[in-house]
Amino acid sequence: VALSISAASILAKVHRDRLMVELDGKYPGYGLADHKGYVTKIHQAAMEKLGVSEIHRRSYANVAAIINSQN
Repeated sequence: VALSISAASILAKVHRDRLMVELDGKYPGYGLADHKGYVTKIHQAAMEKLGVSEIHRRSYANVAAIINSQN
Protein backbone atom coordinates (compact mmCIF):
# COMPACT_ATOMS: atom_id res chain seq x y z
CA VAL A 1 0.00 0.00 0.00
CA ALA A 2 2.76 2.48 0.92
CA LEU A 3 4.47 1.88 -2.43
CA SER A 4 1.21 2.62 -4.27
CA ILE A 5 0.74 5.86 -2.34
CA SER A 6 4.33 6.90 -3.00
CA ALA A 7 3.98 6.19 -6.71
CA ALA A 8 0.69 8.11 -6.93
CA SER A 9 2.27 11.07 -5.16
CA ILE A 10 5.17 11.17 -7.60
CA LEU A 11 2.86 10.85 -10.61
CA ALA A 12 0.66 13.68 -9.31
CA LYS A 13 3.68 15.95 -8.83
CA VAL A 14 5.03 15.21 -12.30
CA HIS A 15 1.59 15.91 -13.80
CA ARG A 16 1.31 19.19 -11.89
CA ASP A 17 4.82 20.28 -12.90
CA ARG A 18 4.03 19.59 -16.56
CA LEU A 19 0.77 21.51 -16.26
CA MET A 20 2.63 24.50 -14.79
CA VAL A 21 5.05 24.48 -17.74
CA GLU A 22 2.07 24.47 -20.11
CA LEU A 23 0.34 27.27 -18.17
CA ASP A 24 3.55 29.32 -18.29
CA GLY A 25 2.92 29.80 -22.01
CA LYS A 26 -0.67 30.86 -21.41
CA TYR A 27 0.17 33.18 -18.51
CA PRO A 28 3.57 34.71 -19.31
CA GLY A 29 5.41 36.75 -16.74
CA TYR A 30 4.56 34.70 -13.66
CA GLY A 31 7.44 32.24 -14.09
CA LEU A 32 5.23 29.18 -13.62
CA ALA A 33 7.66 26.93 -15.51
CA ASP A 34 10.38 27.79 -13.01
CA HIS A 35 8.65 27.68 -9.62
CA LYS A 36 5.79 25.34 -10.64
CA GLY A 37 3.23 27.53 -8.88
CA TYR A 38 4.82 27.41 -5.45
CA VAL A 39 5.13 30.62 -3.46
CA THR A 40 8.50 32.21 -4.13
CA LYS A 41 9.71 35.79 -3.95
CA ILE A 42 9.71 35.95 -7.75
CA HIS A 43 6.17 34.55 -8.03
CA GLN A 44 4.91 36.91 -5.33
CA ALA A 45 6.49 39.89 -7.10
CA ALA A 46 4.96 38.84 -10.42
CA MET A 47 1.48 38.64 -8.89
CA GLU A 48 1.94 42.07 -7.32
CA LYS A 49 3.07 43.52 -10.66
CA LEU A 50 0.75 41.67 -13.07
CA GLY A 51 -2.17 41.02 -10.78
CA VAL A 52 -3.73 37.73 -9.82
CA SER A 53 -4.69 35.52 -12.77
CA GLU A 54 -7.73 33.27 -13.03
CA ILE A 55 -5.60 30.24 -12.11
CA HIS A 56 -4.34 31.62 -8.80
CA ARG A 57 -6.05 30.21 -5.72
CA ARG A 58 -7.84 33.05 -4.03
CA SER A 59 -8.09 31.05 -0.80
CA TYR A 60 -4.32 31.36 -0.28
CA ALA A 61 -3.47 34.15 2.16
CA ASN A 62 -0.78 35.72 -0.03
CA VAL A 63 -3.09 35.81 -3.06
CA ALA A 64 -6.00 37.21 -1.03
CA ALA A 65 -3.71 39.93 0.34
CA ILE A 66 -2.77 41.01 -3.19
CA ILE A 67 -6.41 41.09 -4.26
CA ASN A 68 -7.35 43.15 -1.19
CA SER A 69 -4.48 45.59 -1.75
CA GLN A 70 -5.52 46.19 -5.36
CA ASN A 71 -9.15 46.99 -4.51
